[in-house]
Amino acid sequence: MNAPRTGDPAAPVNADPHRWWGLVVIALAQLMVVLDSTIVNVALPSAQEELGMTDGDRPWVITAYTLAFGGLLLLGGRIADLVGRKRTFVIGLIGFAAASALGGAAVSPGMLFGARALQGAFAAVLAPTALSLLATTFTDPRERGKAFGIFGALAGSGSVMGFIVGGLLTEYLNWRWCLYVNTPIAVLALLGAFAVLRDRPGRARARLDVPGVLLGCSGLVAIVYGFNEAESHGWTDVFVLGLLAGGVVLLAAFVWWQARAPLPLLPLHIVKDRDRAGCFLTMMLAIMGMFGLFLFMTYYFQVVLGYSPARTGLAFVPITLATVTVSTQFAARLLHHVPPRALMAPGMLLGACGMAVLTRLTVDSSYAADILPGLLLVGVGMGLTYMPVFATVTAGVAPRDSGVTSATLNTSQQVGGSIGTALLNTLATTSTAAYLTRSAQPAEVTREAVVHGYTVALWCAAGLMLLAGLATALLVTARAPKHAAPTKAPVTESVA
Repeated sequence: MNAPRTGDPAAPVNADPHRWWGLVVIALAQLMVVLDSTIVNVALPSAQEELGMTDGDRPWVITAYTLAFGGLLLLGGRIADLVGRKRTFVIGLIGFAAASALGGAAVSPGMLFGARALQGAFAAVLAPTALSLLATTFTDPRERGKAFGIFGALAGSGSVMGFIVGGLLTEYLNWRWCLYVNTPIAVLALLGAFAVLRDRPGRARARLDVPGVLLGCSGLVAIVYGFNEAESHGWTDVFVLGLLAGGVVLLAAFVWWQARAPLPLLPLHIVKDRDRAGCFLTMMLAIMGMFGLFLFMTYYFQVVLGYSPARTGLAFVPITLATVTVSTQFAARLLHHVPPRALMAPGMLLGACGMAVLTRLTVDSSYAADILPGLLLVGVGMGLTYMPVFATVTAGVAPRDSGVTSATLNTSQQVGGSIGTALLNTLATTSTAAYLTRSAQPAEVTREAVVHGYTVALWCAAGLMLLAGLATALLVTARAPKHAAPTKAPVTESVA
């Protein structure tokens, strides 16, 4: 990763001499954000036991993070425009480190949920700013491709590392270190940011769409909270229905305002494009199922099968390796020759089949025979889907819209994770309760009831994957890149 020497003909004109060290700093920050999306999963059973969380409340450890992340992601890019990228990057690092330390010191479920929400909020500032800094630091097309490749590889490996590191920290230290570990990483990135990143002034004309933030975030919170409360109140409860209806109304108001706002968070022409809309919907539905899978399998491994946290982390490695390998070695190469939906639709079908395989779980299932095949199928399916989605969403985007388009895709992932975790956890817990009610000897069938609840939720996750495949088949009509009309190369100064 050595930068070309001054005067080297390979060096871009006016290139930052510290740009490759800047890449290290930016990638380190992104790795921390990606790592945090999975590292807490393995620690969740231990945290639930120590803090006395109920089964109904436990999803908030995940959804508080993803909801704040997804709800504020579009705003994060606008903040960078307003106050400058390096300054925003530093603010994001400091805030994320402080929120992580607060979560590690949590003495109650509410304190942990609040810390996770703060983590998500600062991640929403940090993630788009990191991508923005990368795009503006590497302006030469050859170096830019290499830089984005390194950045993507590190980000892609973050989920694998999250499961492994989370398991090791939980088993050999305790679950709190899954949050504390972010602080030294953030400090290293912070020191590097001051040393090697170039500052860019904010744009005086940039404005924050405060009504858009309030309407969008309030709508999402109401829907996720409604799904979560259905576990204790029931689906027909007036309070639950009111939350869900109120969330829909607020999101409708958000769309109405975005069509009229002078500087909207989400320019509606971004989602009116048929191919992009199909990709956003596909990704949201797929991630709804994936987050549920990670939640239930974590508890299944540790609570039902008695795995240690470290062994649980290793049990998840095949699915993430399958996703990364298929995405980078197969989908990326095939995409140049076939239409995106020729990869995405079969991918979602394979994902649904993997979920269906996992619905056969029992209290004494074998990992190699009963669990691994399902995990691999889901991993291969997601690998066939990720790359075509990213390529299709960003293809032919106007320079001024490239940042907000990428942020919208990330938002669809985080929102899908929030809704999916709340919805599927409610289905699992209500199905477990119904199973126990029907049993004559509830105390003797607790584990069977829990597994039954998981399998009901996994059937629902399989259905979500099938819906994602249907959305792809009906909406995504883009041709293979080599057959598509040429598009103008994006300008590097192109962030939300």
